Amino acid sequence: MRRPKITVKPQQGRILLNVSDAVARRTSIRAFRPEAPSAAVVREILEAAARAPSGGNLQPWRVYALAGAPLAELKAKAAANPMGEPPEYDVYPPNLWDPFRTRRFQNGEDLYATIGIPREDKPARLRQLARNGELFGAPVGLFFCLDRKLGPPQWSDLGMYMQTVMLLATERGLDTCAQEYWARYPQTLAEVLNLPADHMAFSGMALGWRDETAPINTLRASRDPFETWGELRGFE
Repeated sequence: MRRPKITVKPQQGRILLNVSDAVARRTSIRAFRPEAPSAAVVREILEAAARAPSGGNLQPWRVYALAGAPLAELKAKAAANPMGEPPEYDVYPPNLWDPFRTRRFQNGEDLYATIGIPREDKPARLRQLARNGELFGAPVGLFFCLDRKLGPPQWSDLGMYMQTVMLLATERGLDTCAQEYWARYPQTLAEVLNLPADHMAFSGMALGWRDETAPINTLRASRDPFETWGELRGFE
């Protein structure tokens, strides 16, 4: 079912959306305008997101927001090392199986179709992949870290925090793209963020306003119908 288009005017002030509208509007944006939201707005989003749930109220997240010169430094270091570093974790399991393999493949094909890059044009696809290291031109980069000794439940808590950040950003008329791509740069992130040795970077996130003219931002990733993954039992 096609959702109605939700129009939100980009601005610094609060945009009033209900939760359903924010969920419907949020999508991964891969081309941003250069102007940056204020530090006050970014801090307000990050602080408000701390109401996200966490088991035992551990609040395992540690967050760094970069803009200006610190962000430029990180982008330059990533550009100088396009192959990345040994990652601290696998973003996807090895030998991904169906239906997950097919979903990932189709999402990639749909993405590259928006910018006219065929599958056989490997150099162009690699150049687009490298855009991750530029945060797709976003003026703010958020980096989410946690103590290495924490386990999968706390990783899930951090994911809930990140989702809350994304929805609050949407409420503000801002856009985001969560980027586990940064798992490829654990040493670089540790250096630039001055990360404590007992902490590791989990994910990055681009934050800013979408470039409405960029074809890549027309991508709306598909979702399987409820019957594929959900069941209702015991209801009248």
